[in-house]
Amino acid sequence: MPTDAQNTPHHAPALEFKSSTFSVPVLVLSSDDFVTIGQQLQKKIQLAPDFFKNSPVVFDVQWLNKHNLAIDITTLVAIIHKAGLLPIGIRGGNDLQNKQALALRIPIYSIHNSLSAEPKKAEAAPQAVAAPNTPTTLINHPVRSGQRLYADGDLIILAQVSAGAEIMAEGNIHVYGSLRGRALAGVQGDTSARIFCFDLGAELLSIAGNYKISEDMRGVARNKPVQVYLQEHALIIKELT
Repeated sequence: MPTDAQNTPHHAPALEFKSSTFSVPVLVLSSDDFVTIGQQLQKKIQLAPDFFKNSPVVFDVQWLNKHNLAIDITTLVAIIHKAGLLPIGIRGGNDLQNKQALALRIPIYSIHNSLSAEPKKAEAAPQAVAAPNTPTTLINHPVRSGQRLYADGDLIILAQVSAGAEIMAEGNIHVYGSLRGRALAGVQGDTSARIFCFDLGAELLSIAGNYKISEDMRGVARNKPVQVYLQEHALIIKELT
């Protein structure tokens, strides 16, 4: 009897490369104290363990190098691994740091790489204009813990988003209920995207790669209707009145 391999056409490729855009957290370092880095990294991860567990991360040492604060990449990578993160790139490194990273099989990213946490400057590219046929995804049932939703355009949810759930959209996100999970809008770099919800209790909010976790939302209008938008590279959470 012929095997599946024998039935496969000889011209069929076994693999192919495709371009893709995706969001990766960027760990921007402003201290060369390994003890402090390890402690604060663990503290941040404990606030949203499901989000950060086995998460890829690019670490940025540009600020340290600008202030002549040398840091050993091998030790830094060990600390990141110990925290349960998976370093997949270095950004802003000098020649020695880049060589150390490559020896550990960690790629080098430029400051303006698309994985950057900061949005591209407006002058770097013409402002995108939404196509008239941009789809809107409508969900009329609760999004439960562990579920992940992705929308090519705007995403509208007419129910609750539970803790541990993740919703992502290339455009805006509207949640007409409680938002307890993670919401990421403008995931393809749209800095004009916004997040709206009737009841804010999110684990994480993100627009175009700029994000806040629950600890960063202390003192804001939680458990109230809010809108979230980007202003000068910072997320603004404003109560809807």
